[in-house]
Amino acid sequence: MQPLTRHQIAWRAAQDLLEGSYVNLGLGLPVLVANYKPDDRDLMFHSENGIVGVGPLASENEEDPDFVDAGSQKITLSPGAALFDSTQAFAMIRGGHLDVTLLGGFEVSQTGDLANWDAKMTHKGQLVGGAMDLVTGAKSVRVTMQHTTKTGAPRLVERCSYPLTGVGTVDRVYTDLAVVDVTSDGFLVREMISGLSGDALQEKSGATLAFAEDCTTLDAPKL
Repeated sequence: MQPLTRHQIAWRAAQDLLEGSYVNLGLGLPVLVANYKPDDRDLMFHSENGIVGVGPLASENEEDPDFVDAGSQKITLSPGAALFDSTQAFAMIRGGHLDVTLLGGFEVSQTGDLANWDAKMTHKGQLVGGAMDLVTGAKSVRVTMQHTTKTGAPRLVERCSYPLTGVGTVDRVYTDLAVVDVTSDGFLVREMISGLSGDALQEKSGATLAFAEDCTTLDAPKL
């Protein structure tokens, strides 16, 4: 059994984005998604610091200090990209103009609650950021994260132990082990990596999992 890498999780999340979608990419793992846009789809990636049309990360020869994403990584711009200030970026978010937001997470509950910040962070001068706007403004909220913490604690839980970013907002979760939908009945596993049994996945989860009748193998290219 080989869990997915961060890049493979990002690749898998990119495959579900529909033609013509406007998609916000949050800090951390989600910003990698711009590197894996399917070639046959026209997508516009949004960054809360003021860009629509975020492209893949810039190579050393392409770097421009004026073009950075929300995580301050140097990026390229896609054809048709637009630059503006953060006020306009958040007007897009709060106005309901984003089809999807992809966010990182500490925990997701079986009712779709998201916790992706820690009160301890604010004591160190780190702010919550725009995630609270995104989970209420985007039409679909999807989370990319490791299935467990470094100590093996589950991130899919009955109830979040961290402060909540949003209540009942998450539609789908992409982890290094599975693709899981959040339904009215709780977690529904759609895909699992090869070599992982349902019982083993359940042991790594903190809430009851149901498995789709057409649950398939989660395959990703080597990245």
